[in-house]
Amino acid sequence: MTKHTSSRHKLKGYVATPSAKQEKPVIRAVQEADSSVEETLQRVRGHQDGLTMAEAHQRYAQFGPNEVAHDKAPHPLIQLAQAFKNPFVVVLMVLAAISYFTDVYFAAPGDQEWTGIIILLTMVSISGLLRFWQEFRSARAAEKLKSLVRNTATVQRRPANGSSPIRQEIGMSELVVGDIVHLQAGDMIPADIKLIESRDLFISQAVLTGEALPVEKYDTLGAVAEKSANGQANGDADLLDLPNVCFMGTNVVSGKASAIVVATGTDTYFGSLARNVVSHKRVETSFDRGVSSVSWLLIRFMLVMVPVVFMINGLTKGDWMSALTFALAVAVGLTPEMLPMIVSANLAKGAVAMARRKVVVKRLNSVQNFGAMDVLCTDKTGTLTQDKIILEHHYNIHGLKDEGVLQLAWLNSFHQSGMKNLMDIAVVEHADELGNRVKPSGYDKVDEMPFDFVRRRLSVIVENQRGRQLMISKGAVEEMLAVSSHVQDGEQIKPLTTEERAALLKRSQDYNAEGYRVLLVATRDIPAEEAKRNYKTNDEAQLVVRGFLTFLDPPKDSAAPAIRALKEYGVAVKVLTGDNPIITAKVCRDVGLSPGVPLVGKDIEAMDDVALCSAVKHTTIFAKLTPLQKSRVVKALQANGHTVGFLGDGINDAPALRDADVGISVDSGADIAKETADIILLEKSLMVLEEGVIKGRETFGNILKYLNMTASSNFGNVFSVLVASAWLPWEPMLAMHLLILNLIYDVSQMALPWDKMDPDFLKKPRKWEANNIKRFMLWIGPTSSVFDITTYALMWTVFGAGAAYYAGQPHGVSDGGASIMHSGWFIESLVSQTLVVHMLRTRKIPFLQSTASLPVLLSTTLAIAIGCYLPFSPLAESIGFVKLDLSYFWWLLATMLGYIALAQTVKTIYIKRYNRWF
Repeated sequence: MTKHTSSRHKLKGYVATPSAKQEKPVIRAVQEADSSVEETLQRVRGHQDGLTMAEAHQRYAQFGPNEVAHDKAPHPLIQLAQAFKNPFVVVLMVLAAISYFTDVYFAAPGDQEWTGIIILLTMVSISGLLRFWQEFRSARAAEKLKSLVRNTATVQRRPANGSSPIRQEIGMSELVVGDIVHLQAGDMIPADIKLIESRDLFISQAVLTGEALPVEKYDTLGAVAEKSANGQANGDADLLDLPNVCFMGTNVVSGKASAIVVATGTDTYFGSLARNVVSHKRVETSFDRGVSSVSWLLIRFMLVMVPVVFMINGLTKGDWMSALTFALAVAVGLTPEMLPMIVSANLAKGAVAMARRKVVVKRLNSVQNFGAMDVLCTDKTGTLTQDKIILEHHYNIHGLKDEGVLQLAWLNSFHQSGMKNLMDIAVVEHADELGNRVKPSGYDKVDEMPFDFVRRRLSVIVENQRGRQLMISKGAVEEMLAVSSHVQDGEQIKPLTTEERAALLKRSQDYNAEGYRVLLVATRDIPAEEAKRNYKTNDEAQLVVRGFLTFLDPPKDSAAPAIRALKEYGVAVKVLTGDNPIITAKVCRDVGLSPGVPLVGKDIEAMDDVALCSAVKHTTIFAKLTPLQKSRVVKALQANGHTVGFLGDGINDAPALRDADVGISVDSGADIAKETADIILLEKSLMVLEEGVIKGRETFGNILKYLNMTASSNFGNVFSVLVASAWLPWEPMLAMHLLILNLIYDVSQMALPWDKMDPDFLKKPRKWEANNIKRFMLWIGPTSSVFDITTYALMWTVFGAGAAYYAGQPHGVSDGGASIMHSGWFIESLVSQTLVVHMLRTRKIPFLQSTASLPVLLSTTLAIAIGCYLPFSPLAESIGFVKLDLSYFWWLLATMLGYIALAQTVKTIYIKRYNRWF
């Protein structure tokens, strides 16, 4: 009942770049808006009594179901193939193929070696299958959510025998153009429709516009938006304001109507949005870009190091085939082959943890993006707010609280007939909360003048037990002042002067500026001689203004705490809405956001990409936005280097949900919003967002641990191999030993998803930084090489590898020395590589200030035990190891103590220099 204002949406296509334009789609409903019902029926080949079943079936067969375009989950086999789409998997498969030709195909029958191939294929299979299973389960869960609801429509069909038309419930997907549909309160608009007749019809278009209050629709011509000859909406007209057209996806709040279906499926306004969203390729997210940059950094490093190892070993040893086999093993050692599996395991664990909090993760990568998010863009209606109207204040003409005004408003709202609108419901509910003192008794309803689009007020006439009649009107301020002649000032009734009228308008505007929707309440005592049982709208005259009602779409209880929590974790919140900036600013203040100067859609439309990127840096509120403009804001933030999340549940949010790094919707949202989103909240509590950010950062932190530790350890091993290849007469370790070492180490790292993260790590958004991983690798890797080299010297001198080599030279036997060297360095390398996990997993002092979780403690302990046992096991001889003198372990203990001291020292220097760890 507030004055209707146009939101001036401009219809545009959705494109991949913020500034790009597409032709506006032709909307059939716009074409029909200013035509008569008869003309529309003729064009759609319809009939006033509805289509026959045969006609409906023929059109259904010809044009298909009334469904919009939507994302479809790929076939499971395609999903399985995509799970193996990873550069490291490709590297391992190439290495496995080369290993097959060198170790099997070209090898003598008795010398064929399958161990390396089996290890490589096992790593690839575990990684890919785990990822496939989790994403397949997530897709199935999302499909089950959608299948829980089947929407129907009431359609009028004409029997073939010419008898009276009948009404029946059919699935919305079965509607065809030309159908006659009947609507009542609570119905969803099943297609784009042209009204034939209506009564008190109010439509909620929040799903398209973000506007909380419903708009009235009616079956008359006039006030129809201008349109061009081809039926496109005029640039200055808002097609959603067309009074005699309703759009698919909106819903009936009150009233009833009958209408002609003029467009279905992809031809609807909703369908045009969905078609552009689905056809618009999903952008590469922060996670995708990060994994790609890190992957190619490590692959480039491997492409440099492996040929160097191959050449040095070939030149120094003279056995080029052995050098090739060893170089391939080094390539495997340099490749973080378990990265896909570690990433998948971490993401899957995060998804499972979020599922316990009633959050469905549709795309695993979004878990990490959640943690990396540093800007959250959110719609207002239904996300920050409760998506309901409440009565906030009841004031007299001076702006003072007055329960008398509420009593009058209650009489008006309580006694009106039909489906009450949101404001009437708010008045009645507020009065119920305060009790009987604000609900006058002893009044009977005499008559009412219902709300209509022109008068924009509702009047009820009541009569008390003494027979005195009272007209109570409430409505939009300007329309109420137009029929008022006096004001109630305390106990006095004074004429409504020009000054008093201006003061009332000013007070109303002040309330509007604070974000309230305002109604004016006025009354007229009806003298006994004028009393009657039936009244007309021209009786609404000479009213006495009694006071104001202010209404608000209140914020959710969880909104303010959630925004505070997100701020503590370094996430800025920006509001993108189709609603007006004044109301949005009020909500922002209530939830603890500083609104600043809002940026509205028409201003964004005039900006180029550079100007918009600059404007979004300091803007919190973006109001009166079209779907395309929401998407442009998201992309501008991304262009500024932010990882952007978007929270929305409406049709108009779908493009932004797709373009964001992580799209978040709710299970009560529009289907297209849920399909487009990466994450679906089963409850609308915003506190889940804080938990999601924490879980995302824990997940990313454990992935970074593996990458940094593995990259630095592998680099240290390869650096040690280079030194050994130039100095030792044989490879410091056989290719099989390198594969076994990597397998044991990587299996031990499978416990990392269950590790803890230091609290200070979780306080800031984290992103993939290939340069930081490179720097970390170059700093930390050589520390292990220092003690690898001391181990070479130890095995060569103290434990007799050198003596065995020289003793075997006259007879051409040097294997004894090699086995001693291989056994000693294998143990030292595995123990140091595994033990350093505890040094590098935290920036704090391990075991004293920060201790790993029990699974990590157990897995690393078991890995060290296996590594120390292998040279003493029954398998030792078959894999080229020999038993070492037990005194070796005292030397190993000294080596490890020195390594821990050096690693901690280097770590401390690194943190001081770069003010960061991971």
